[in-house]
Amino acid sequence: MNRISKINVKTRLAIVLFLYLGILTLFTPNIHAQTLPPNSPKSLKDTLSKPITKDSMRIKTDTLKISKDSIDAPIKYNAEDSGVLVISTREFFLYGKAKVDYTDLKLDAATIKYDQRSQMVQAYGSKDSSGNPASKPQFIQGEMKSISDTIFYNMKSGKGLTKNTFFQEGEIYVNAIDLKKISSTEVYAKRARFTTCNLDVPHYNFRTSKMKIINNKMGIAGPSFPEFEGVPMPIGIPFGIFPLNKGRHGGLLPPAFTASPDFGLGLEGLGYYFVLSEKMDVTLRSNLYSFGGWNLNINSKYIKRYAYTGNLNITFQNTKSLNRSTLSKDEFNSSRSFMINWSHNRDSRARPGTNFSANVNFGSSRFNQTLLNNPFVNFQNQLSSSISYSKDWKGKYNLSVNLNHNQNNNLRLVNMNLPTVNFNVVTFYPFQPKDQVGSGKWYEKIGIGYSGNFQNQVSFYDTAFSVRRLLDTLQYGAQHSIPITLSLPSLGPITIAPSVSYSERWYGQRNFRSWNSTTNKVDTVIQRGFYTARQMSFGIAANTRIFGTYKFKPTSNIVAIRHEIRPTISVNYQPDMNAKYYYNLKVDTSDRTLRVSQFDGGILGAFGEGAFGGIGFGIDNLLEMKTKNKQDTADKAGKKIKLIDGFGFNSNYNFLADSFQLGNFNFYARSTLFEKVNITASANLDPYDIDNRGFRSKQILWDPAKFKFGRITSGNVAISTSFRSKSKDGKEEKDRDIPVDPFMTPDEQQRQLQFARANPAEFTDFNIPWNLSIAYSFNFTRVLAPDYSGFITQTFSTFNFNGDFSLTDKWKVGATGFYDITRGNLQQLSTFITREMHCWQLSINVTPIGLYRSFNITVNPKSGILRDLRINRSRTFSNF
Repeated sequence: MNRISKINVKTRLAIVLFLYLGILTLFTPNIHAQTLPPNSPKSLKDTLSKPITKDSMRIKTDTLKISKDSIDAPIKYNAEDSGVLVISTREFFLYGKAKVDYTDLKLDAATIKYDQRSQMVQAYGSKDSSGNPASKPQFIQGEMKSISDTIFYNMKSGKGLTKNTFFQEGEIYVNAIDLKKISSTEVYAKRARFTTCNLDVPHYNFRTSKMKIINNKMGIAGPSFPEFEGVPMPIGIPFGIFPLNKGRHGGLLPPAFTASPDFGLGLEGLGYYFVLSEKMDVTLRSNLYSFGGWNLNINSKYIKRYAYTGNLNITFQNTKSLNRSTLSKDEFNSSRSFMINWSHNRDSRARPGTNFSANVNFGSSRFNQTLLNNPFVNFQNQLSSSISYSKDWKGKYNLSVNLNHNQNNNLRLVNMNLPTVNFNVVTFYPFQPKDQVGSGKWYEKIGIGYSGNFQNQVSFYDTAFSVRRLLDTLQYGAQHSIPITLSLPSLGPITIAPSVSYSERWYGQRNFRSWNSTTNKVDTVIQRGFYTARQMSFGIAANTRIFGTYKFKPTSNIVAIRHEIRPTISVNYQPDMNAKYYYNLKVDTSDRTLRVSQFDGGILGAFGEGAFGGIGFGIDNLLEMKTKNKQDTADKAGKKIKLIDGFGFNSNYNFLADSFQLGNFNFYARSTLFEKVNITASANLDPYDIDNRGFRSKQILWDPAKFKFGRITSGNVAISTSFRSKSKDGKEEKDRDIPVDPFMTPDEQQRQLQFARANPAEFTDFNIPWNLSIAYSFNFTRVLAPDYSGFITQTFSTFNFNGDFSLTDKWKVGATGFYDITRGNLQQLSTFITREMHCWQLSINVTPIGLYRSFNITVNPKSGILRDLRINRSRTFSNF
């Protein structure tokens, strides 16, 4: 009969250590040593006198032999009930919430058995009085945690076997009937189910007969079949590979299948992700269509902390769509286009005083129009680029060099400025001593500055590009400005500021236009060379501030309305230094003439003709209201509300002009009503009347009976607002924890925003029951017709809307659109409906109106590791 002792856990440590030392002594052989006596000079002498041989160089080393079944690290253990040690079989039992810690291994169970001879650990759970499981063993090694019915683990080999195991690896939750652990990083699962749903009863899972997981590397599954709410589906996948690496790593980017009657069957998004280094990566994606069209996108992001960040995106597109027009015999419409986007920003801490940045958007004019499934980009008709370098010299001088580009996709006109150089000298006071005492003399407050600008520009149509035509459009010019100011002390509430300014422009060409009586049109002759023009102005300005307050009765919720008026008046003189550059131009067969300058149409434009001696005047207003604080009656300060942020006008009167002395009036207004509605408006009013062909006459348009003064020649109004319901969790938008990547480039942020706009169903916030954003804009202007026959009015009016609302807690619908009021039709409309399914999401995007009509149905997991495991159905239709 075995000798079994039941001990109290409080005394187990001393007993186990004593037994461990005893066992170690029994299984350790005797130690033999051969050494010289400590005081034996004879032996030492004899040893030194002997010749050194191969045998004499051998050193005898004593060894300590340790039992094979001993452990290599301390074991920490604990139990709530008791511990039982069986000495004859070298087995140790722990009962009642037992815990064992060994190196990186932690084991919690109701019962733990340890066999010292085989170093095998067995762990079991417990059951309640009804026979149901009350607890299960938990096994933790490194970052892998599992819960099982039973656990068998060999502490020497690191191998183990568990039954009915639940464990998590990264974002994957696995339940395996049999789980075999072959090392600290590799496990095999048999008859397993895996999912990314973290509920006890997951909404979905994949069932597979075999599976292998390599910790922090990958998971590999055999043939797998999905189950939703416990219902198996009749479809499956032949195998699955799930990356579990932490951090960046390269890999294949799977595509999505699509079908279109205009482009054929297609695979979209097929590509690969490359990690070139810790500072740079490359994403390669492509779209392939059966009719022969394709799209290739190369995107690279680079970053160096505290130095620079950047993003380069290159796209090549070969569009081939079915020709639905009966006017052409070609079966397909084909076009090729490209787009280059580059953004670069340097950290200001890298080189203080200098900065370099780039935001390049250059490509074919038809690229945006032929881009599939992106209605927001389809209607972007303007492209612009900027590459700039700037340097500052201790705040006294600054230099900037810019390469600019702008492109109109409708006209297909490209303008490039290569480069534009600006040099500025900050205002300095040459008569002011370095060590000034007191207020100083009046002339010591004279300030002088300088501003210089050099430009050159080339223009071309991308449909008719050639080097010769490019050189023919080359223009260059420079402008210099020297402002002189004088700061005078205030005369009470009035501030006076005199000024003197000198400007000079250098031109690379002159344009001479003349009437051709044969063709009945205006011809233009360009003369290239070096030409200059100058302009001076003198002025003195005065401004002040006037306040007025209207107080309400104490019983009113409105305390007072405050009106602030800021009038300005200036006296200016500008001599006529450019009359010699102006001449009369006949523009039609009725001998009508216009005054034009030989520098009109140049890169810098022309100085105005005629002397100016007169006054400039204007008034700016601010209107505020103070209300009582209903929530805090003791708050005497109340709440201030801006009714109108600013409104006013400005104009001038020229005493030296022989006609049209009164200048145009510029009116403006801006306000934010109720902190929700943003309103901006402006208008230009011409005080003079016009003839029957739209040309100005010398008669001022004034009709007191009809309160009519002048005529509005241009104006614009923009109104925008957004409304949203309160969030379900009661948090305001500003209180939400929105993750921000400080190293994300502005271009990449814009691309993510465009992707979210193009796929709104995948980026909905179910915590906000509804939200709505609307914007309206109206612009009009009177312009001279290209044939000088008169004036025409150009108008452009649009209405944009974007919103969504929740049908239920799990269903949400929304739409976004663009309505062209001028044309009277809906240019673009996109709608979506989405279903929240906890760990899955259903999204339906439909674009019934636009350059391309499309619909997309996607069911996919939210988990990042399974984001490419989606059920997708999409189709695209062309309106060309």
